[in-house]
Amino acid sequence: MTPKRIIIMGAAGRDFHNFNQVYRDRPQYKVVAITATQIPDIFGRKYPSVLAGHLYPEGIPIVEESELKFWIQKEKVNEVVFAYSDVSHEEVMHKASLALSCGADFKILGPNATMLQSQKPIVSVTAVRTGCGKSAASRKVARILKEQGNKVVVIRHPMPYGDLASQACQRFATVQDLALQNCTIEEMEEYEPHLQAGLVVYAGVDYEKILRQAEKEADVIVWDGGNNDFPFIRPNIEIVLVDPHRPNHELRYHPGECNFLRAQVILMSKMDSADAGKLEILGKNIARYNPGAKIVKANLGISVEDAHKVQGKRVLVVEDGPTLTHGEMGFGAGILAAKKYGASEIVDPKPFLVGQIAETFAKYPVIRDLLPAMGYSGKQVKDLEETINRTPCDTVLIATPVDLRRVCKISHETCRVTYELEETGSPDLKEVLVDWKSNA
Repeated sequence: MTPKRIIIMGAAGRDFHNFNQVYRDRPQYKVVAITATQIPDIFGRKYPSVLAGHLYPEGIPIVEESELKFWIQKEKVNEVVFAYSDVSHEEVMHKASLALSCGADFKILGPNATMLQSQKPIVSVTAVRTGCGKSAASRKVARILKEQGNKVVVIRHPMPYGDLASQACQRFATVQDLALQNCTIEEMEEYEPHLQAGLVVYAGVDYEKILRQAEKEADVIVWDGGNNDFPFIRPNIEIVLVDPHRPNHELRYHPGECNFLRAQVILMSKMDSADAGKLEILGKNIARYNPGAKIVKANLGISVEDAHKVQGKRVLVVEDGPTLTHGEMGFGAGILAAKKYGASEIVDPKPFLVGQIAETFAKYPVIRDLLPAMGYSGKQVKDLEETINRTPCDTVLIATPVDLRRVCKISHETCRVTYELEETGSPDLKEVLVDWKSNA
């Protein structure tokens, strides 16, 4: 039988997982290429043979998504499989139309085809968009489970931006492990807060191997989602964050709407900074499309370490990168902190951008008056550092989950912003988790 020829469209994450789960070691399929987007410097590599399996002794080429039409035609592709997240429904259909116009089928693999089954209870924390406050929620969920006497292990959605073979199954137990495994800023932002709380974090490429290793040392596993993707492991309870700053996005983005419709618990974060009209829209959407979900309401409590460095000062705000880029948020915790603590001016960094940071602003022109902490490579980190130091300000307000001062040499005065999830009313996350365990 002639194998079905396939291209997987990805962004160095779900694409690899989907291949591993559905196509690896199956001779009826031939994956001829994986495309890459969203993340810089991913294309030009290969998904290595040690991960791809014996049917791919040369590995699988990773190419630019802009070359999709060329590769469909060159390789006589039968099917294009879409496998990345935080994309509008309209944009997904534009990709589909391109594939269809070349004669190929277009497919999206769902939870039943791609979710692993665990021997341990799984609590998943996902979102309808990047930047909903998912990291703070994951930390809170893990802390509650730990306080209940459980050995908690976190499995994080993949961010394999380095040597894929060596990143197949990564275990992090200390902050020092981040440097030993050459983590990017994006990885450190997600892993470090868990490590500081005394938790073990697993991540990587081969999630079957990751899950089986994590099960050996866990009573409960927390799936800490990335972007707005659905989990790689079948959850026993699904907690999904929505964002009252972006009402209706829960219905307009893939696969965030899938999460929204599947949610057993909907967590409305940022209640304290959202306006009443947007909250009303979000509430109506929940009542219409997922009326059976439990609703937890929460603020995102923001504080700074040295308020006097902000009050009356000209501040450069550095925010979480993905939240501002493909997450399309106009602002984050740093802007809110600058206003809360009385900054005299929020300095616009655009006249002082260099290198790949300037390229980021060109690709995402909606970014205004703040700086995304992009750090997918050493070159990008250096460009970020130079941009920060070139920007005239009194204080750099660091609103990233990782302390940038550890990876960038900043010549200005600095001040860190921290934020924690603070539930309001009942039920809160503890009540939800106690109820779940009692009924498990």
